[in-house]
Amino acid sequence: MSREPAGPSAGLPSAGLPFGGGDGGVPAVEVRGLHVDLGGTPILTGVDLTVAVGEWVTVIGPNGAGKSTLLRAVGGLLPAPGAITLFGTASTALRRRDRARVVATVAQSPVVPPGMSVLDYVLLGRTPYIPTLGRESTADLDAVHEVLGRLDLTGFHRRELATLSGGERQRVFLARALAQGATLLLLDEPTSALDIGHQQEVLELVDQLRREHGLTVLATMHDLSLAGEYADRMVMLAAGKVVAAGTPSEVLTEHLLATHYRASVRVVPGTHGPLVVPVRPRAHL
Repeated sequence: MSREPAGPSAGLPSAGLPFGGGDGGVPAVEVRGLHVDLGGTPILTGVDLTVAVGEWVTVIGPNGAGKSTLLRAVGGLLPAPGAITLFGTASTALRRRDRARVVATVAQSPVVPPGMSVLDYVLLGRTPYIPTLGRESTADLDAVHEVLGRLDLTGFHRRELATLSGGERQRVFLARALAQGATLLLLDEPTSALDIGHQQEVLELVDQLRREHGLTVLATMHDLSLAGEYADRMVMLAAGKVVAAGTPSEVLTEHLLATHYRASVRVVPGTHGPLVVPVRPRAHL
């Protein structure tokens, strides 16, 4: 499994990198001093984060640490004035359509209209390119069919999403994101509720697309061993702050996990990264 940054995007439909493009070392994502309050409660309190073009960074942390809130802010779903730049451009300066051509989000449980087919759902990813009151073009349909083919979903295009397995639906959610031509993927718990086989299938797919097409990945994950196997770097949040950042081996330590997760674990070396094994706490005598 490659740990080198991926090369330029090719093959998949793409809007390119219109806002700096990563040239000259411009990061894909730069977050500085991000504060987010929800309902008067501080969720993020001064978060800093940088993601290089082509890099996979995974954000971890205990429940309530602010992981999903961070992704929502980066994706433009929460206000973050002056705190976030994407490919060298202030996030607040991006029009909605421009943002949708650069950033695609795969939420934990996307809302799917009842009865919607796979083809129609993935076509929603082309919305940023379809004129108001217009219809999809032949180019839009070609882009969708290309993505479906690359994700081994061609035979599913007429199926309703509700009839698919968990792993198949995850591939469809990714297909919609890729149909946007986005260069930055935000993945919020992409393997939640999936069995181990489907977890591996989805993560291998994302890593393959990242390496082959130059995509940048910012993800949140609960499974620490899987997170450590796929991420180039990891960021640990706790109580709305960054408490650790670095390679998986630097972040996934028994001390940090005991301190911030209050967990009893053993961390052992793995082929692609450290493996976190829960162990029963010692009984207090």
